[in-house]
Amino acid sequence: MKRIFLVLYLSILTSLSFGQQGPTWIWYPGDFEVWLSNDMQNRRTERGTYFPPFWKMDSHYVLVEFNKEFDLPNEEQIQIKAEGIYNVKVNGKMVSGMPDKLILKKGKQKVNIKVYNQSTPPALFVSGKNVNTDKDWFVTYEDKEWIDETGKASDASGTTYSKVGYWNFNRMDQIPSQFKLPTQLQKAVYQSKLNDGVLVDFGKNTFGFLTLHNLIGKGNISIYYGESKEEALDTAKCETLDYLNIIQSNKVDSTLLNSKGFRYAFIKNSENVNFSDVSMQYEYLPVEDRGTFRSSDDELNKIWEVSKYTMELTSREFYIDGIKRDRWIWSGDAYQSYAMNYYLGFDSNTVKRTILALRGKEPTVSHINTIMDYTFYWFLSIYDYYLYTGDDEFIENIYPRMKSMMEFCLNRRNHNGFMEGLAGDWVFIDWAEGLSKKGEVSFEQLLFCRSLETMALCAEILNKPDDKLLYSNISTDLKDKFFKSYWNSEKNAFVHSLVDGKQTDNVTKYTNMFAIFFDYLNANQKDGIRDHVLLNDKVQKIMTPYMRYYELEALCVVGEKDFVMKEMKNYWGAMLKQGATTFWEEYNPSKSGKDHLSMYGRDYGKSLCHSWGAGPIYLLGKYFLGAKPTSAGYKTYDIEPYLASQEWMEGKIPTPKGEIDLFVSKNKIKVQSPIGLGTLRIKSKTLPKSNHGAFVKQDDHTYSLELKSGISYQIDYKSL
Repeated sequence: MKRIFLVLYLSILTSLSFGQQGPTWIWYPGDFEVWLSNDMQNRRTERGTYFPPFWKMDSHYVLVEFNKEFDLPNEEQIQIKAEGIYNVKVNGKMVSGMPDKLILKKGKQKVNIKVYNQSTPPALFVSGKNVNTDKDWFVTYEDKEWIDETGKASDASGTTYSKVGYWNFNRMDQIPSQFKLPTQLQKAVYQSKLNDGVLVDFGKNTFGFLTLHNLIGKGNISIYYGESKEEALDTAKCETLDYLNIIQSNKVDSTLLNSKGFRYAFIKNSENVNFSDVSMQYEYLPVEDRGTFRSSDDELNKIWEVSKYTMELTSREFYIDGIKRDRWIWSGDAYQSYAMNYYLGFDSNTVKRTILALRGKEPTVSHINTIMDYTFYWFLSIYDYYLYTGDDEFIENIYPRMKSMMEFCLNRRNHNGFMEGLAGDWVFIDWAEGLSKKGEVSFEQLLFCRSLETMALCAEILNKPDDKLLYSNISTDLKDKFFKSYWNSEKNAFVHSLVDGKQTDNVTKYTNMFAIFFDYLNANQKDGIRDHVLLNDKVQKIMTPYMRYYELEALCVVGEKDFVMKEMKNYWGAMLKQGATTFWEEYNPSKSGKDHLSMYGRDYGKSLCHSWGAGPIYLLGKYFLGAKPTSAGYKTYDIEPYLASQEWMEGKIPTPKGEIDLFVSKNKIKVQSPIGLGTLRIKSKTLPKSNHGAFVKQDDHTYSLELKSGISYQIDYKSL
């Protein structure tokens, strides 16, 4: 049933990436996303208590004006529908009433429609033969129009117009504010009476709405949820619960209104209330399975599948952190979800929605999620999005908000030009015991520098030379100061921070591993960091999948893929051995039993289904299947497959125009791409042979082959 709905759902998305044909609902860009994220993030409860986000929540503009000019070959009738009350002007003249149909004459026609809605984002749908609401309409929240003493209306040249926002609401009856994720029936795998209640097990972590079948009676029901059996049965300490007051004279199937993330539900009912069975409505975001991975290693395949399911559960209206506890949009978590998505569903719409929701509205008064590093991840996510998709339309849309966000950051620099936590700033970095946030932390300066580089790159994309020069100069100065201030040649590493202008003695992995895959280092510096930091057991270990993801990426870049494969299997494989059905927020192998469930000083505070736990999707796609774009939208790309301990592997890598198919064994490679110009690089004992093209020798054992779109390559070689 899910597959049938997915096909129907995707058929509506005629322009899944960035194009759009025919009429669609439009709104002020970002407003629907902000409104929908408010609705989603305020569903969080903790033991039945409403638990709102920690940061400023914005709202939509309540009055906006839409407009577009047309040159019509003939007279035509248009239909108009809006979310809100509205007026219409044609060529500057007001039309009486609030017409739902209107005749436009032949020739040049300018249509202006002003929509007001206090409760949901003002949205507009216009349908005609030539006049349709589409991505090329303009919109403004300003109203600088005025009428002088003669009754003449002013020009609107002082008003700032933007291109409209839109998504997939391509029919008049698809009202944006009525959007809901689909659901499907999911049955429990086990149900038993226990401790004066019923314990229900759905077999794995899941997300949705519990259903009580044949519910009847008058009294109370208490439902205690858990990602573990221990949590569900601990009625005094479980994180989420529902208390229901039942007045029901006839048997009904009753589905709860509030969704939860859980595996187990422990249900206790008063004597006068009964039900026969329990199921749930599983809620999900319909995304086509495009990226795949399979190999000769069954454990690795299981790691990939559980990562995929973790990603599925944490992909909702937006990319959220975890299904049980926060259910919020955190920029650091989302940044990793975007990267995993590029090797799984390639769902560009959810990436854009999440980026817009995180940014919010002006005025900017705090960092995103109040976290300094999360602001910088937001900048980085935009250029990554462009690199994978080639969607310069979105860059144009988001750039003004990038500028104002960067202006906020530039105004918070200290006298040294560095970023340092001010009142209200959360310097997060990672969950790590004793990690100092005092002074000028090197990790923040590194991310800040990369964010400035991203601004310069986006300015170049949009042909804004003055902006490009400004941000390039600031980033160059900061990068130079960063190396002079934090690099310690004796330690072969960047130190963690400066306090009172002096280097601290502490070396942590964070700055050093990011500097590697940012490509900021020369060969000697990379080798020094690899040996003295990344492979040094004396440096504080990383315990969260969040930062293990980056640590293993850095090790891949410096040529330690065999080590990475072993670590991936040991780390994520160990969670599977602990019974994980989704990957966790944090894993510490020194813990045992119930200790694996605790965090934040609470017995069950840890999320056992956390978005940043799905990192193997990205690592396997980019560094083992080895595919990555080298110019926007896979116009050019590299494939450098690496088998590690596997006998063979195969997979599909999504691109904007289909999937790259790849099979690799120790003596054969098969590859076909629907897009761009690729470069295959492999190591072989002898010169490889291909059925198309010829390999070029790069060094003693490295060979490259040019890959053209639409050609099926079959290659014979001898792996080292």
